[in-house]
Amino acid sequence: MKEVTVEDTSWNESRRETNHSAVTEFIFLGLSNSQELQIFLFGFFFVFYAGIVLGNLLIILAVAVDSHLHSPMYFLLANLSLIDLSLSSVTAPKMITDFFRNCKVISFKGCLAQIFLLHFFGGSEMVILTAMAFDRYVAICKPLRYNTIMCSNVCVGIVAAAWGIGFLHSVSQLAFAVNLPFCGPNEVDSFYCDLPRVVKLACTDTYRLDIMVIANSGVLTVCAFILLLISYTVILTTIQHRPSERSSKALSTLTAHISAVLLFFGPCVFIYAWPFPIKSSDKFLAVFYSVVTPFLNPLIYTLRNKDMKTAMRRLRKWNVDSRVNS
Repeated sequence: MKEVTVEDTSWNESRRETNHSAVTEFIFLGLSNSQELQIFLFGFFFVFYAGIVLGNLLIILAVAVDSHLHSPMYFLLANLSLIDLSLSSVTAPKMITDFFRNCKVISFKGCLAQIFLLHFFGGSEMVILTAMAFDRYVAICKPLRYNTIMCSNVCVGIVAAAWGIGFLHSVSQLAFAVNLPFCGPNEVDSFYCDLPRVVKLACTDTYRLDIMVIANSGVLTVCAFILLLISYTVILTTIQHRPSERSSKALSTLTAHISAVLLFFGPCVFIYAWPFPIKSSDKFLAVFYSVVTPFLNPLIYTLRNKDMKTAMRRLRKWNVDSRVNS
């Protein structure tokens, strides 16, 4: 039996270190190889991202300065807009600039940072959407106790819990990838780094890790989605049994909320909870929750909401008056 020497041990440790750090960067394959299509996609996503920034900032500003919107629902909406803006900013700016690059490269640390931030903001958004469903449930099913249940301390606690759960979820996800050995290949078939795709590139058996990723992200996504479906089903049933003008207004608000939920959770369920191998077409689903949904949320929550439209008009009038006075 061969004796293991100190030199052998040192060499093995050095080899493991080399293997672990062999990949210092990842290359994105992007959405398309066609130069003409990439120019079109650049214009398309540039407009979308500009809309995301402008729309979500307007909602945050309107809720902050308009006293008519100082209510639990709009407080949660402002936080949703902040999360949407942050979530899209993790991937969209790099994706847009990468359309003009032949080699779409991201450093290993930059890749880990994307994974962390995506799951941080994504996990927080799931909690906020669930909280918004709870807010509507209390407003419609228990209107007399609404101010007591949804007091300012509860709202602040909900938002703090959302950011805290997002952070814990993100740290647990990053823990899966940070110590994985990567020795090549280093091509990610997407426009951003996400855990399921990066794990596939590790130089080790990732079957158990895949199961853990599904158990972590998938279970959180599916449980939140089921809870939301149950909440909105109860609310819609309550509205049907109490037909009134107020119920019609609540139904319009709920339609907006349900649309936002389906747009966000639909792609997430297929990407993180689907037990079958990842397909190259799945990266187009990722466009929905990272770019399309943050763009549509401001439209959904303003065009279908009279209070928000009125607040936007007041904000515009205030802006015009400020310019005239100056």
